[in-house]
Amino acid sequence: MTLADFLPRVGQPWPLAPGLRLVLAPNASPMTERGTNTYILGEGAVTVIDPGPADPAHLAAISAALHPGERISQILVTHAHLDHSPAAAPLSAQTGAPVLAFGDARAGRSRRMAALSGGDLGGGEGVDTGFAPHERLADGVTLEAGGQVLTAIHTPGHFGNHLCFQWGGALFSGDHVMGWAPSLVSPPDGDLTDFMASLDRIEALGALAYYPGHGAPIEEGAARVRALRAHRRGREEAIRAALRDGARSLGAITDRVYTDVPPALLPAAARNVLAHLIDLQARNLARFDGPPGPQTPVFPA
Repeated sequence: MTLADFLPRVGQPWPLAPGLRLVLAPNASPMTERGTNTYILGEGAVTVIDPGPADPAHLAAISAALHPGERISQILVTHAHLDHSPAAAPLSAQTGAPVLAFGDARAGRSRRMAALSGGDLGGGEGVDTGFAPHERLADGVTLEAGGQVLTAIHTPGHFGNHLCFQWGGALFSGDHVMGWAPSLVSPPDGDLTDFMASLDRIEALGALAYYPGHGAPIEEGAARVRALRAHRRGREEAIRAALRDGARSLGAITDRVYTDVPPALLPAAARNVLAHLIDLQARNLARFDGPPGPQTPVFPA
């Protein structure tokens, strides 16, 4: 399905497959495409994935999308960003359904990012700092949803506590893999080294359709993973070329590398560049002249 074919109306249930419907949240932005995709799995006792932002109208739309006699039995959250997780607590209070996730907003953070988080690294964009699930889902835990096994897969990178969920021949890919745009990786909440490893992991699952947190379903998820990996490697080479040519600041490197994005998105692009530079330093391909951060000069290794 392409974006042109993907035409859900905000607040109106959109059937995607047998036992699967979507409710689109009204939070369209340059970072969320048309809004957050809230998924409802099954019939009768249903599972909700990513209840979305703390918007009373969206909460009402989720409830209205249930068929007569249905109830929400569990609420799953891919990660603790403000466009995915805040509605979990009020939806749980309304329904009595538990909230399940990998952990709170700091869970799953790599050792490197945990060590850097106390400095001048910045970050923290859109983090739901108060998020706390009722139950933690470890990597590989299986649940029942819509009569099928649903498996939690820890996929840090975009965010430390990010989970994807495999459901039969489909993968709910959250913000790790989307069809309309690459994901933001902003340290210390995101880690590019982890992001690339998580791409490898979900590609190894084979031919699955992906249902992302924003935008249209992806019919061939593994092909999209390969395209995203190539995109990231291309950015990496452009960053290394900028370093070789004498760019030493985050701003100068970003201006050299991200010539294809609107000016309003350059701050997000700079966070991606910082993530690449930290990854390059870990691989001895670049070095910061001091603690890694937006103001620290950086050099080729």
